Amino acid sequence: MSAWLDTLPEAAKTYLEGRRLDEVECIISDLPGIARGKAVPASKFAKQDYFHLPDSIFYQTITGDWAEAADDDGWIEKDMILKPDMSTATAAPWTGDWTLQVIHDAYDRDHKPIPFSPRNVLKRVVQLYHDRGWDPVVAPEMEFFLVARNTDPARGIEPMMGRSGRPAAARQAYSMTAVDEFGPVIDDIYDFAEHQGFEIDGITQEGGAGQLEINLRHGDPVKLADEVFYFKRLIREAALRHDCFATFMAKPIADEPGSAMHIHHSIIDMESGDNIFSGPQGGETDAFYHFIGGLQNHLPAGLAVMAPYVNSYRRYVKEQAAPINLEWARDNRTTGIRVPLSGPEARRVENRIAGMDCNPYLGIALSLACGYLGLTREERPRKQFKGDAYAGDGDIPQVMGQALDLFEEATDLHEVLGPEFARVYSIVKRAEYDEFLQVISPWEREHLLLNV
Repeated sequence: MSAWLDTLPEAAKTYLEGRRLDEVECIISDLPGIARGKAVPASKFAKQDYFHLPDSIFYQTITGDWAEAADDDGWIEKDMILKPDMSTATAAPWTGDWTLQVIHDAYDRDHKPIPFSPRNVLKRVVQLYHDRGWDPVVAPEMEFFLVARNTDPARGIEPMMGRSGRPAAARQAYSMTAVDEFGPVIDDIYDFAEHQGFEIDGITQEGGAGQLEINLRHGDPVKLADEVFYFKRLIREAALRHDCFATFMAKPIADEPGSAMHIHHSIIDMESGDNIFSGPQGGETDAFYHFIGGLQNHLPAGLAVMAPYVNSYRRYVKEQAAPINLEWARDNRTTGIRVPLSGPEARRVENRIAGMDCNPYLGIALSLACGYLGLTREERPRKQFKGDAYAGDGDIPQVMGQALDLFEEATDLHEVLGPEFARVYSIVKRAEYDEFLQVISPWEREHLLLNV
């Protein structure tokens, strides 16, 4: 087993230094972004090249039901071949023993990538860029809430209790005092991240009560999606140590801002190493505008991927730190597409539409897919927006059903993401939406029961 351990990334080697590895968690992301897989003794993992799981894990809804997403062969629940990507091996430092996690890739019996596995979807999109001689670079920002334990779905979600003994306060964006309120949880987040070899670019207090943001350094889209996938679990575990919950719901608390996963993009020419958004004299290139045009033209049809649940659409509210349209502007946080202040080498485009509840592989893949269509079709954006974009009209779907209608019609996006992925994703999301429509809400009972 020692030879296998020698191939581990440095952070994993450091974590295990002088210790005996007990267990390996073999995991893969399903459509919602939940880690699925199995835990095996380290000695067994050292002897296996792959393991099996049924492909039905990708037909499972967020409630645990299964959608009828069978292919032309009918409902079979075929076994997938899951192969480890050892570059993803990292610690699980919250466990009681010495455990590693390893992300796996999914293949069929002919060793072809499973087309509706989220990591494979992102790899497909990145490869399309590479085929053009482009190397996409992303930097995600993760927003989330630390909230009081909530075991009764009928009760509203409340902010966690801080060190001061008072509930976390809202509207204290960038306050260091507010960050200090969560000090013990943040300390564990930093410790876990260090054990896992992840570099945090910064942690800030956001505008919501108990809302934090973690920024990650820019890099390869698949690697960064892996990190967000890992971070969601890491943050939840850190919160549980301190008797609170971490939630990545898009809108967990009424009248508070929602949580986004802003995605910064730049594209590098693989031959020259230059940012294709900047010209020789440092000016903005046609490619820069084409990428923005692609986001404006195709994000509405892809919103069902970036806003995957009925709750997601509660985030797109005026004056609540979330966009209501796809206007673009320089250094303007009211628009859906923002160009941050930067020098020519770091010129990038920020997509502010994606919610933190989306699967990171799929959210990044969808954003890149929209930009790719803009680049390859040389699409032009609308004129740069001036002023407060909240004063304008919304131009994105407002409900899940409308977003799904647009996604199902977007055959150009399907070709980039993969038609089979689009088919399965649509069926699973329709099943979730249909189930939601069977639920009668407290608002309906309060206002409609005796008044209509």
